[in-house]
Amino acid sequence: MDIQFVGETLLPGRIGQFFIVLAFAASLLATISYFFASDGKNPEGQKSWQLIGRISFFTNVVSIIGIGITLFYLILNHYNEYYYVYSHSSKALPVYYIVSAFWEGQEGSFWLWAFWQALLGVILIWKAKSWENSVMTIVAFSQVFLTSMLLGVEIWGERIGSSPFILLRDAVDLKSMAPAVFADPENFKHYLKFITDGRGLNPLLQNYWMVIHPPTLFLGFAAMIVPFAYAVAGLWQRKYREWVKPAMPWALFAVMILGAGIIMGSFWAYEALNFGGFWAWDPVENASIIPWLMLIGGIHVMIAFKNTGHAFFTAYVLVVLSFVLVLYASFLTRSGILGETSVHSFTDLGMFGHLILYNVTFLLIPTVFLILRWKELPITNKDEETYSREFWMFIGALVVTVACIQVIFSTSVPVFNAAFGTNFAPPIDAIKYYNQWQAPFAILVTIISGFSQFLKYKRTDPRKFYSKLISVILFSIVITGLFVWITDVYSNLMYILLSFSCIFAVISNARVVFQGFGGRGKLVGAAVAHMGFAFLLLGALVAAATSNPISINASNFIPVKDFEKVEKPGQNMVLYKSEPKEMGKYTVTYISDTTIAPNTYYKLNFKVVDKKSGEVKENFDLNPHVQVNEKMGLIASPDTKHYITTDIYTHITSAPDKSAEHGDHEGHTEEENYKAPRIVNVSAGDTIHTSSGIITVKALNFKPAVKDLKLDAKDIAVGLPLEIDRNGDKFQAEPLFLVKGNNTFDFARNVDQLDLRLRFTKILPEQNKVELQVYEKPQQAKDWIVFKSIEFPFINLYWIGTIVMVIGFCISIVRRKKELNRGR
Repeated sequence: MDIQFVGETLLPGRIGQFFIVLAFAASLLATISYFFASDGKNPEGQKSWQLIGRISFFTNVVSIIGIGITLFYLILNHYNEYYYVYSHSSKALPVYYIVSAFWEGQEGSFWLWAFWQALLGVILIWKAKSWENSVMTIVAFSQVFLTSMLLGVEIWGERIGSSPFILLRDAVDLKSMAPAVFADPENFKHYLKFITDGRGLNPLLQNYWMVIHPPTLFLGFAAMIVPFAYAVAGLWQRKYREWVKPAMPWALFAVMILGAGIIMGSFWAYEALNFGGFWAWDPVENASIIPWLMLIGGIHVMIAFKNTGHAFFTAYVLVVLSFVLVLYASFLTRSGILGETSVHSFTDLGMFGHLILYNVTFLLIPTVFLILRWKELPITNKDEETYSREFWMFIGALVVTVACIQVIFSTSVPVFNAAFGTNFAPPIDAIKYYNQWQAPFAILVTIISGFSQFLKYKRTDPRKFYSKLISVILFSIVITGLFVWITDVYSNLMYILLSFSCIFAVISNARVVFQGFGGRGKLVGAAVAHMGFAFLLLGALVAAATSNPISINASNFIPVKDFEKVEKPGQNMVLYKSEPKEMGKYTVTYISDTTIAPNTYYKLNFKVVDKKSGEVKENFDLNPHVQVNEKMGLIASPDTKHYITTDIYTHITSAPDKSAEHGDHEGHTEEENYKAPRIVNVSAGDTIHTSSGIITVKALNFKPAVKDLKLDAKDIAVGLPLEIDRNGDKFQAEPLFLVKGNNTFDFARNVDQLDLRLRFTKILPEQNKVELQVYEKPQQAKDWIVFKSIEFPFINLYWIGTIVMVIGFCISIVRRKKELNRGR
């Protein structure tokens, strides 16, 4: 017999699921229609198929927008009967973090990818002209896979995709996880009265960068399909040379957006995470940067092919691989295979085989066309001139490719282990490992990007080349010497070489930029992008090589239990409120703290005082904050003082839990006389050790005695019987949890003899536990924190390089777009 669940809102979910099915069907029809429209033998039929393809694709676009609106409506209104809403949002989240919750899960991020790809498809329909049919066949086919990831249906026992509109009771077996609560059929029917709030957003994602970083990153991923589609269409339609010109602006756009998204991730890591840096070589970070670098190499070879007719095969392969690597990155991050090696990866939603099929299909398509057209391809056997720009662009692309292979191989260790049953271990110190490998590649790439600016296409006079080059090399050596002396990186030869190569690249490309002001502006965009990349590498090098903790603790001891297991005591300092402490040139004082649940914000004052005159030369406050998370422990977010030449980066490494001092529950008073509560999730039979005695949890009482409180028939009152044992003396208490209408209340119980206050604040059905808050009277003690401060010299070079690089890409896109328009 079907159970009639009470309080569920099912219509929006059904509408959303309808849009998913419609989006999938429309993208499939668009693929088929555009495929037949690409047959040039039947012009009349071609127009009809093209019209059907356009209508189908626009239907797909409207459906995807409908999916997004429906899902956002459910999240915004906290319809916790939907598993996605329950898993990723909570009522405590402000609206801008609700946006982040939208794409925190796999389903939301797949939607984001499909949304951007759909919009790019609309632009292609408008702008691609004669390329529309063949290019849109590829784009629409990719859209088939992305929308299928959202289907969440079973066919012949195999599940296809995961829908964001699946109900909580279908995704989770409530009865098996909370038998004590849902043994009563009436409670089971009214399960939503017990699901009072969602799990909330991962604390690490509660940052404004996570509102804009994922959309930018996924726009970059979506844009990578376009140069791929042009490359495949070029072979399909036998337009072996023509595809490069329309693909070039799109390739530059994809590199610019994906690069910006990656750097936004660096900003997020620097501002929100506490590992003390901006790039950790995490597998998920690697998965995003590999296709970006691969397409950068592809763009350079495309330029060489466009100008000389050489290196067609390499250009085609690099462009194709850049998108295939986007799909491989998606497989790595979404299949669950990186679960033990990455802090960013998703868990497996049963789409392992689905993701493999997506990868294999889009690898086979260009491979098949390459085999079929092999004898017709414009592949030349003529050797390139060594003193030509295209030769060194090819070599540079080859170096980037080899660098990518090294990162791919190391990142894919879990894949090899799963596929071949091996037991290779990933690098223990990933940052050191990848830096050692990638530094030589960075040196080669920046040197090539520098001296290739002195070369012409096809052939350059060696004497003119060397006469121009020598002066720039000498000038670069002088600047490098000054830079190494100022930044103090002379202890490592690799750092010196990388500093020289980056400075050489900046000076060489700056020369091209200055020439552009004289009317020779053809290469300005590329030169500016090269300068930005060199600045970026230079800033990363110096910040990584010379960053150092300044919160030095000479005693090498922190009076916090097991602190040494997670941090280095010698690099952390203890501060007591209102007690200044010397830290190098700074005097640091813990001024105050403010709790705005779930975060606690600390105000730390930094002063620089002249020891002779007593004059305050500098005075500023930093406000790092922490959140105590049940699953992740202490989550610390730093605050940073920015100077022109350095950053002072500060975060809390240990602190008392103050996150629950300010609640909004009904029915509690007098808690200002108690310490911040200890919040524990317990079930019947559990014991809790406190300074006042041992608390034993009894089975829930579904018929508690409630005085002076009127209960309606639909109201639910649950008591939590507790027994406190202090040296053989037994004390009883039974805090109460009440569901009345759509509201929840809790009624605390005091045990005055023990200075205890007990609150039963939440039922957690999926864990078969309840939330208990234990308040104890405070002992006289000072407020304290443990913090760490790190100095990052010249890190602004990294951020400046990012901005300059994006500007260079913009200039190049405009130039290539003008070339494309002139060619029509």
